[in-house]
Amino acid sequence: MKMAKKLVLAAVILPLTLSTASVFAFGGKEQHKGPNDKCSGFDRGMMQQLDLTSDQQAKLKEMREANREAMKGEHKGQRQAKMKAHHDKVQALMLAENFDAAAANELAKEMVDQQVAHRVNMLEKRHDMMSVLTPEQKAKLQTLQQDRMQKCMENGPKHMKKNS
Repeated sequence: MKMAKKLVLAAVILPLTLSTASVFAFGGKEQHKGPNDKCSGFDRGMMQQLDLTSDQQAKLKEMREANREAMKGEHKGQRQAKMKAHHDKVQALMLAENFDAAAANELAKEMVDQQVAHRVNMLEKRHDMMSVLTPEQKAKLQTLQQDRMQKCMENGPKHMKKNS
């Protein structure tokens, strides 16, 4: 009986897992952007409006390239190993005879800790990029961001308008 339960559970989970992967893969090149991405506070278009000096442009470009290379090289092997380990933990939790709430809580806490670390890292990188700007450029950027936020608040989320 136990083997039959495991086979049924595996038969249900496997298609769900594969379909989830295909849904994420279908997202295309814009998959990392949210429905209001044009309303986010920082992009190249805004930076062009700040009249950056060639030195500032070079520094920002260097920072972006360094960040890109760090993400590609440093984490590729580690990321795959971590993803596999996480997947194995989830599978072990789902396929267990009885649900282990403590293990589920621990797994959820690990995921939250990873997200927090990622967000702190991104904020640090954004801060480093902002340190290249002069006080006047920072003030102008803040004004541009407020204008964009106001415009986005007036227009509302795009995904809400599609259904209306």
